[in-house]
Amino acid sequence: MPKYIFVVGGVMSGVGKGAACATVGRILQGFGYKVTAIKIDPYINVDAGTMNPVEHGEVFVTDDGDETDQDIGNYERFLDIDITSINYMTTGRVYQTVIEKERNLEYGGRTVEVVPHVPEEVIRRIKAAQRRVKADFVMIEIGGTVGEYQNILFLEALRLLRTERPKDVLVAMVSYLPIPSKTGEMKTKPTQHAVRTLNSAGIQADLIVARSEKPLDGPRRRKLSVFCNISEDDVISAPDVNSIYEIPVNFDNERIGEKILKKFGMRPRRKDLKRWRRLVSTIRSCSREVRIGIVGKYFSTGDFTLSDVYLSVIEALKHAGWQRRVRPVLEWINAEELESSPAAVRALAGYDGLLIPGGFGTRGIEGKIKAVRQARERGIPYLGLCYGMQLAVVEFARHVAGLKDANTVEADPQTEHPVIHIMPHQESVIREKRYGGSMRLGAYPCVLAERTRSRKLYGSDRISERHRHRYEVNNAYRERLREAGLVIAGTSPDGLLVEIVELKDHPFFVATQFHPEFKSRPLRPHPLFAGFVGAALRRRRG
Repeated sequence: MPKYIFVVGGVMSGVGKGAACATVGRILQGFGYKVTAIKIDPYINVDAGTMNPVEHGEVFVTDDGDETDQDIGNYERFLDIDITSINYMTTGRVYQTVIEKERNLEYGGRTVEVVPHVPEEVIRRIKAAQRRVKADFVMIEIGGTVGEYQNILFLEALRLLRTERPKDVLVAMVSYLPIPSKTGEMKTKPTQHAVRTLNSAGIQADLIVARSEKPLDGPRRRKLSVFCNISEDDVISAPDVNSIYEIPVNFDNERIGEKILKKFGMRPRRKDLKRWRRLVSTIRSCSREVRIGIVGKYFSTGDFTLSDVYLSVIEALKHAGWQRRVRPVLEWINAEELESSPAAVRALAGYDGLLIPGGFGTRGIEGKIKAVRQARERGIPYLGLCYGMQLAVVEFARHVAGLKDANTVEADPQTEHPVIHIMPHQESVIREKRYGGSMRLGAYPCVLAERTRSRKLYGSDRISERHRHRYEVNNAYRERLREAGLVIAGTSPDGLLVEIVELKDHPFFVATQFHPEFKSRPLRPHPLFAGFVGAALRRRRG
């Protein structure tokens, strides 16, 4: 029988439920079991695609075109599997399905109620995700923290499933233990309250993952045991780490995998975390650095910087760096500042590499175009992703191909030279304001041209990558751009869509319409990121 492990949060969000969920899954994989992972977001949004990235973080896109929470990306990176839409649910998605079933008389004319029908739909989706891959273990992360009214129905689903299959369900609470600076003592009381709040929903935690700045000590472990009704052995110390990839090693040292299997009456089929431990050893030993500037606009949230907006890009750069035993030093460059500060533009020459990630809208695009020009003219390794490719084409059209007023119609619908225009089937979508889930989404094949840098890096003439866009290179300008020296390195199989552009006589200038960052793994870095970091390292040495 498959086993279900629910991960819930206590005290505060953002302390690592997703990382803990992915970590436990990785450890169970190492024991020889098949694992899948599910994320539950307590939002009315049907998917993450319509959420503000500054508030919610990155939108991660799956192979089958679902716009999901960034934790799905963590699951894919840790478990090294491709996750599909059945593994992601929101309150909006669940309610939408229940209402559609009611309209279709699938409830047989019965009165449809929030309880039990909504929790039952949650359970149906969880079981469907398990059946799809025949997983031995299903990791389920419930977003938010216990005590919030938004996730109470998902906790009710947990309770119902545990009542149905008490021997097959386990609950882990990830809870924060603060250390007030004025007292210097780790406090357990907030976690005690969180556990009691979980109890009020009819659920007892089997494990407590104690997140804090420092490792848990004996007195705190005993206090949590006494007041939270679990054994001391079931309190897992989870101190801050420099890299989330250290967490599996820390959890394994706490023997969390063995403890979980024991609770289920199971044993390890094998134990293999050697490659992961070697990765952590490499991360810790990297002393050389390479300086990468990321040019974007989704950084600021009040007085704070939210790097989660570009989480997959950041992780892909790290993966590529560690492969070459270097530590990428990532610096955020505000595109709007580049628009008004010539000194800021000149300072770009001090970077080993420049990257422009995906984005939308007009704010900051002239600053991004200036960054592209600096990279092109000064030989700075450049990697452009999605919007970063479109603006690279705009910059090339303006300053090399002689199309002075070239632009993307997203920024200037009346531009004289629309080198980037809206995809034909997207025109009606925009006109009718059908925005949610309507972009070109998911994995599409791409054919790589011979004697190109991309073909050499991939080692193949045909690839598959994930997309999320409405605009594309205008084919009416393709020949003009090609004659000016822009290399069309990759296209859709029918040749109609430009997927990759390059420059020949440049240390590294590659831009893609797709998002290669979504497929990078810590143990399998993406080839384009590996090539980019390698070029940046050569520039630093040179």
